[in-house]
Amino acid sequence: MAGFLSTLRRLYLSIYNWTVFYGWLQVLYLALKTLNESGHEKVYDAVEKPLQLAQTAAVMEILHGLVGLVRSPVSATLPQISSRLFVTWGILWSFPETRTHLLVSSLVISWSITEIIRYSFFGMKEALGVAPSWLLWLRYSTFLVLYPTGITSEVGLIYTALPYIKGSDKYCVRMPNKWNFSFDYFYASILALGIYVPGSPHMYQYMLGQRKKALSKSKRE
Repeated sequence: MAGFLSTLRRLYLSIYNWTVFYGWLQVLYLALKTLNESGHEKVYDAVEKPLQLAQTAAVMEILHGLVGLVRSPVSATLPQISSRLFVTWGILWSFPETRTHLLVSSLVISWSITEIIRYSFFGMKEALGVAPSWLLWLRYSTFLVLYPTGITSEVGLIYTALPYIKGSDKYCVRMPNKWNFSFDYFYASILALGIYVPGSPHMYQYMLGQRKKALSKSKRE
């Protein structure tokens, strides 16, 4: 029974990883094609649907960690996925004024290259039991550049959206109301920006540690 469940787990994770890999591959292809043919102003329109699907699918990784399907700690997965979902839905989808910004291109290119490498790495490990050494190196090295470019793009787009957030009442709850509760999306977005200040260096240090462990283990093998 244990062997059957292990096979079922690997099959499910293989299908999941390769499906999301294809989604991000589509995002990268459409982004580069549109950037070349029509300019950065049109990139979001070209990638919107596959971007939303591929990024939202990452919610499953939180569940995978919670139920023990994978060993990745939820404490590391949750902040990264949450921030990306916030930018995807809470900024780009919610405030169309941000969609033509140049940072959208750097954002989707940074995200998609990172995820194409990551999902293919885990897809091979689940399907074949091992990933090639060059893919292992890419998995634990490309973030050195792509994490800063991705984070800079996220922060820049949230900052760009602030005037539009302030000028609207979208997602705000005003007093008085029957819940005796108020919520201002503008200040929540500023708080999100503030979290990036300690959060980004912490995540970067965490990934550097993961890189050292993974590459050291690879050399020993």
